[in-house]
Amino acid sequence: MTPAVHDRALSLASAELPAYLYDLAVLRTHAAAVRSALPEQVELYYAAKANPEPEILAALGPYVDGYEVSSGGELAHVAKAVPGRPLAFGGPGKTPDEVTAALEQGVERFHVESPYELRMLDELARRAGRRVAVQARVNLSLSDGSLAGSSLAMGGRPTPFGMDPDQALEMVRALTDGTYPLLELRGVHAHLASGLEAPEQLAVAEAIVAWATGLGVPVAEVNVGGGMHVDYADPDRRFDWAAYGEGLARLTAAHPGLTLRIEPGRALTAYCGWYATEVLDVKRSHGEEFGVVRGGTHHLRTPATKGHDQPCSVLKVDTWPHPWPRPAAEDEHVTLAGQLCTPKDVLARRVPAAGLRAGDRVVFALAGAYAWNISHHDFLMHPRPGFHFLDAGPEATVTP
Repeated sequence: MTPAVHDRALSLASAELPAYLYDLAVLRTHAAAVRSALPEQVELYYAAKANPEPEILAALGPYVDGYEVSSGGELAHVAKAVPGRPLAFGGPGKTPDEVTAALEQGVERFHVESPYELRMLDELARRAGRRVAVQARVNLSLSDGSLAGSSLAMGGRPTPFGMDPDQALEMVRALTDGTYPLLELRGVHAHLASGLEAPEQLAVAEAIVAWATGLGVPVAEVNVGGGMHVDYADPDRRFDWAAYGEGLARLTAAHPGLTLRIEPGRALTAYCGWYATEVLDVKRSHGEEFGVVRGGTHHLRTPATKGHDQPCSVLKVDTWPHPWPRPAAEDEHVTLAGQLCTPKDVLARRVPAAGLRAGDRVVFALAGAYAWNISHHDFLMHPRPGFHFLDAGPEATVTP
């Protein structure tokens, strides 16, 4: 963790925990490095679903070309947090009210997921009296095994995302033969998987571009999505942005005039966030020791949704303010669980934490994406965590 996060985690009073600590200097440094690794013909959009905190959105502003939103709520929130920035509206199940709001907001791109959505967009664009730029989302099947390492697949199999290639081809034809005069085909969108390393991401991008440029109609943009791998088991191992950027440069050089767009979320913000809490109790059950911490997976749902152990550090606290004895661990390894009345409320199993005591602080890393915003906040009605946005200065660095 950065010095700013370390100091804040120790300085907060017990009543101020748990707390999310975001180091915005880390975020800006990482985003700048990602941006510098990408060639000029690649647009970088941030998938706001990963972490929509206004301070996060604003800190990313100088480094991204726009923001991808997937609901009317995200649309209104992001437009308010970073006014005037380009927005792309994606996701299945868009409602007429959401599309109307997006048209009124001046959304730059619509990712059209189905023939129904196309017809709805056409009618609502006609009512709004404006021309709309469209990317047709396609669910491609790849035969080269590049999706095999995915932790979460949105394509290459039956899913509610996008259209089968034949159906997407029909949409492309309808968008170019005058059937929908207010809808302009700008290109193709295909976010197929998450959790891929750079070589697999490049193979996916190449396959999407090959399909899009082989349609027989002019295509100005190809959106190859996000899903860059974040390794929760080894937080120091990062996605190879340099190799990915070099591969995208070769791809764009082979297709002059084509703009590529990527939409990372987790891989941009995961590293700038920490979830800090304190140990309430240390106890033994059937031969295993547990440290029960304030909060839990209703605040930080990431380990439950992904089935992993959240990386963490223990910060020792020597003071003990209570007159009763202070419980302490006897074993070398302790499982860290939250306060919920379910055995699934586990944040990390068998953590090396010899001598862990009640009152010590635990700081969980990689909590900057898909953490608080995907959690079931009100289960058991525990207090909500605090939010602290720290700026440690330019000395806080992250290497992509």
